[in-house]
Amino acid sequence: MCFQKIMSAEIQQTETDKPRGLRKGIPRILPKHINPVLIFVLIFTLIVAWQWYDTRDQIAGLQLELAKRLAEANTSGKESRNLATEATEAGRRAETKLSMLEARLAESQSQQLALEALYQELTRNRDEVTLEEVEQLLLIASQQLQLASNVKAALIAMQEADARLQRIDRPQLSPLRKILAKDMDLLKAAPYVDTVGISLRLDNLAAASETLPLAMELRPPERSSFPAQAPAAENVWLKFLREAWEDVKRLVRIQRMDKPDVALLSPTQAYFLRENLKLRLLSARHALLARDGASFKVDINTSLDWINRYYDNKSEAVVNMLEVLYQLQDSQIGIELPGISASLDAVRNYRLAHERANR
Repeated sequence: MCFQKIMSAEIQQTETDKPRGLRKGIPRILPKHINPVLIFVLIFTLIVAWQWYDTRDQIAGLQLELAKRLAEANTSGKESRNLATEATEAGRRAETKLSMLEARLAESQSQQLALEALYQELTRNRDEVTLEEVEQLLLIASQQLQLASNVKAALIAMQEADARLQRIDRPQLSPLRKILAKDMDLLKAAPYVDTVGISLRLDNLAAASETLPLAMELRPPERSSFPAQAPAAENVWLKFLREAWEDVKRLVRIQRMDKPDVALLSPTQAYFLRENLKLRLLSARHALLARDGASFKVDINTSLDWINRYYDNKSEAVVNMLEVLYQLQDSQIGIELPGISASLDAVRNYRLAHERANR
């Protein structure tokens, strides 16, 4: 309203300032005098009012946006705090689990060290036991060679010893296995003598010698003689004499002897002959096991001589025994077998060195 009063006053003043001719003929559109400062102030006021209004609107929008952003930031802050709390809890749990894992790792490491020590101890004990077993096997092989001359059994024992050394799988055992292989090759190249088979055959012969028939016990087969038929009207006395004559003819038999010098032995001598033959066969078996070829030949030849002289050579049992003895007579048992002392010494030296190193 002040502004309208000011405007009306300025218009009236402007009209009074005009010439009278103009005031009468021309209508008054503009005021008599317009103050530019007032217009500038008015325009500036309008601009400032519009700017203030626009600024206030923007400020209100900014306030709303700021409130919205603050609400979102608050929500995000709460979520961040929750996530931080959860992360802290997860970190604590992870630290707890890490501590437990470290404790278990330390425990497992200590157990692993204990197991390694135990394994080393068991391995050392196993190696010592294996070496002792190898030495025992080589001793058995040596006994088989020296006492029984059984090359096959000795080779089996040495092959088993080599297999046990192979299971240890140590480079240090290579020289020892080479020595074993060399001794086994020597045994394989040696002539084979079936000591066990010959020994069994001699045992069977010794057992059968007790039942062999002697030559002096041989009797010719009885001929069946049918008495002549007596006449129906024969006298009783003639019949009696004829039967007595038949009985007398049975008392005396004539036999052709191919060897007239058959030894007649008393029952005691026959008993000792059988026992001596049995002892000779057992002595030949002992000479076989001892690899005494000379004694073996002597015992076999003596047994053959006694059987040919005192026993019935036509009996099947005697013929079979003579055949076996002739076969044994040609056997070569005096073969010197190689020894395995090198393998035994190598195993003993290695075992002693291994025991000293473990102390």
